[in-house]
Amino acid sequence: MRRLRPIVLMRRPTCWLALGLLLWGGVAAAQPAASEGQVKAAYLFKFAGFVEWPEGSFARPDSPLLIGVAGSDALAEQLEAMVAGRSVGGHALAVRKIRRGDALAGLHILFAGAMERTALAELLGAARGQAVLTVSDAADAIALGAMIAFVISDERLRFDVAMKQVAGARLRISARMLAAAHKVEGTT
Repeated sequence: MRRLRPIVLMRRPTCWLALGLLLWGGVAAAQPAASEGQVKAAYLFKFAGFVEWPEGSFARPDSPLLIGVAGSDALAEQLEAMVAGRSVGGHALAVRKIRRGDALAGLHILFAGAMERTALAELLGAARGQAVLTVSDAADAIALGAMIAFVISDERLRFDVAMKQVAGARLRISARMLAAAHKVEGTT
């Protein structure tokens, strides 16, 4: 897995939150670099705090915020460790590994990792119209319908946002998160 230099990962102050997650408790402080997977997991965790889901997205006020991960068991495991015992907006965070054909009901965030183009398009299509924030690291993720695409720019992991897809899911993304994005498509 590619190693990224933490000091250059993020320039904007709001992005330092994701890097701070990697360094909590001093565990990662001794490591010279964070893996790309660790940074992606941190971003997925932080996205949860910057997105508003429409009313009715949670079965109960204390229902967990569920993050589904498809195509990357390693990322799912890193994310599970990162969110253990944590909550966002009064919702405990939980991670579920998604396999081809699994129902997406109950998910709030869906990460679609490395998989064949047809499977990715099928998965993103299944999430379309639902109040699920879709994130992918595929090269053409936005074109296939993802709301957020991870990109590498100047040796830093960044993310692009497609507002048309976000609006179609009735989600609201914080202006602070949008300001930290590499590129935001579909803004006026």
